[in-house]
Amino acid sequence: MPKPCDALIVGGGLQGLSSALHLARAGLKPLVLEKDYPGRHASGVNAGGVRRLGRDLAEVPLSVAALTLWQTLEDLVDDSGGFVACGQIKIAENEAEFAALCRRAEEVRQLGFEHEEVIRANELRELVPALAPDCVGGLICREDGAANPFRTVTAFRRKAEALGASVLPGVTVGSLSRRDGLWRAETNQGSYEAPLLINTAGAWGGRIAEQLGEPVPLTAKAPMLMITERVAPFLAPVLGCAGRLLSFKQFENGTVMIGGGHMGRAEPETNRTEIDFAGLATSSRTVQALFPRLAGVKVNRVWAGIEGMMPDGIPVIGPSTTEEGAWHAFGFSAHGFQLSPVVGRIIAELVLEGRSSLPLHPFRIGRFREAAAAA
Repeated sequence: MPKPCDALIVGGGLQGLSSALHLARAGLKPLVLEKDYPGRHASGVNAGGVRRLGRDLAEVPLSVAALTLWQTLEDLVDDSGGFVACGQIKIAENEAEFAALCRRAEEVRQLGFEHEEVIRANELRELVPALAPDCVGGLICREDGAANPFRTVTAFRRKAEALGASVLPGVTVGSLSRRDGLWRAETNQGSYEAPLLINTAGAWGGRIAEQLGEPVPLTAKAPMLMITERVAPFLAPVLGCAGRLLSFKQFENGTVMIGGGHMGRAEPETNRTEIDFAGLATSSRTVQALFPRLAGVKVNRVWAGIEGMMPDGIPVIGPSTTEEGAWHAFGFSAHGFQLSPVVGRIIAELVLEGRSSLPLHPFRIGRFREAAAAA
């Protein structure tokens, strides 16, 4: 028989584990139901970017608050998650792209934030000496960086469990119902009940929302990454491009991770992904254009996770509009890793206090229904 619990959390990625952690810190006993194992899909197999740089403007307040938690992550989960504040830079390859980055930095300043800083070619060259000479400048967040996804997932899980949360892998949630103030989840491992329900099911979050009468236009996609053989150290910050899809960094062991947005094909019904090698070839050409020294370097392995993508590129975070005692945090569109520490805190605030300390209106689940009604 399952232990009594205060909240059912559907989905054991970082958003679910962070929610469990923050609820457990408040004295609740959450139960995380994960159909595979924690971090199996998006949370444990992403590029590990910890960035405020280039965020959707609606996400900026959340991202700034999240970085504060990353900087003291060991206090929260007894582990740094491998976070290193190496900086993140978005490169402009021509003057038009540089002008766009300048406009972007001004938009962020208008919101009251100063973390995005424009740099010209001379400073860019000092920070990234191996970069191709035709790049004209960039946008930098000096305190951004990267962490180890699987190490971070493990730290959140262990700390949540130490505080009284339970995490059950291999439990697939089928139907959900609410009666007499209790949510009941029917699963492949029996039934579980609790007064609270939290949907952090990632690419499967739309299925949970639909059961609550809140369908959303979520699409499952497969962000791709690849790792090269070891090369001599040449890069410290994480790099992106203003005009091309790219996320690019070098690890301490010399290997280089290349990603940034090219998608494979996701099959959420079977947990499978299919690599689009043409997309990977495009990423390789971008890297060689920026770093000619990498021409001929071998790729050791490639992979793709399964991620829930929203049409407006920002997640669903907030209470259900149709059911009491239910909340959502899913659809992070391939950039939820950095947000996860603060998202769990937000969910705990909503559950315990009925409000959030950060602005959530842009992330409401009803925005899609509102847009459809307006159309």
